[in-house]
Amino acid sequence: MRVLLTGAAGFIGSHVHRALTGAGHEVVPLDLMVPAAHGPGATVPDGVRRVDVRDGELLDAVLRGVDVVCHQAAVVGAGVSAQDAPAYASHNDFGTAVLLAAMDRAGCRRLVLASSMVVYGEGRYRGERCGPVDVGLRRPEDLEAGIFEHRGPETGEILVWDSVGEDAAVRPRSLYAASKLAQENYAAAWAAVTGSCVTALRYHNVYGADMPRDTPYSGVAAIFRSALEAGRPPQVYEDGGQTRDFVHVSDIAAANLAAVERPLPGFQPFNISSGRPITILEVATALSAARGGPQPVVTGRYRPGDVRHIVADPNRAGYALGFVAAVDPMDGLAAFAFAPLRDSAGICAPSL
Repeated sequence: MRVLLTGAAGFIGSHVHRALTGAGHEVVPLDLMVPAAHGPGATVPDGVRRVDVRDGELLDAVLRGVDVVCHQAAVVGAGVSAQDAPAYASHNDFGTAVLLAAMDRAGCRRLVLASSMVVYGEGRYRGERCGPVDVGLRRPEDLEAGIFEHRGPETGEILVWDSVGEDAAVRPRSLYAASKLAQENYAAAWAAVTGSCVTALRYHNVYGADMPRDTPYSGVAAIFRSALEAGRPPQVYEDGGQTRDFVHVSDIAAANLAAVERPLPGFQPFNISSGRPITILEVATALSAARGGPQPVVTGRYRPGDVRHIVADPNRAGYALGFVAAVDPMDGLAAFAFAPLRDSAGICAPSL
């Protein structure tokens, strides 16, 4: 198949590019080379076209003969500042709308969309006495007292997390999350109006080789890695018990390949995760152990709007897409401890 790949020079996009070409697909790779993602001195990789997905005329030219679009391009980050909103709305939401309109003009009816678990906000919770609970923000007085778990609103009992399926309510907590949900909404409406197919891949915590070192695109694993390389202990917020689902970038690439090769009707979202929950303290400890560095420091610091637990149910991707993650997080993190990272110029540099 002929696949248009946006964000092809990025951390995830470059892995997806290799997976698609390795499977024999013809890839048309595009990337705007946003400095926040690639560094101010980054050059466009060979074969990649510098195209802004907000430019409909350029998209018309590159979409000719394309069977499916694999849309990875996005501005990412924590999205905690109101000043980030215009960039998210422009690149993520307006850019996706322009792309969808161009796909309609070209008669291209298949989209694989890079979405994110951030659309859920908090995960699912339940209590022994109160049953399932839709939680809001944690109580400021609890956070100040070092009580980081959610509590039942009526009983006050400590709640435990449940895994999140694709049928869970979507309640974005950050501006970035709001933009990713908007992308999904535009794509779902486009599919309904045009009779097209959209597979939305909700990535969980992605890590792996070529990850940006110290940019807004760096995940917590890369931040911990950078601290260890500098001889400093990783700084872990709260009590370190925040639970996540870390998924290796090679598995993300495999999920995209599966979605490209298996068209599904309408709009279909999927959790793309390892299915193996791990706490943030365990992530930091695994990296420290692998590098022989200082042990993590649990700081007790917190950010009031942070999500406490978000863990995916990966089963739907298994039976509908045939995707099952191959990399166990403990094995993947041990390898990641010495994997090459991208420096500020967008160049993949080896670990020290």
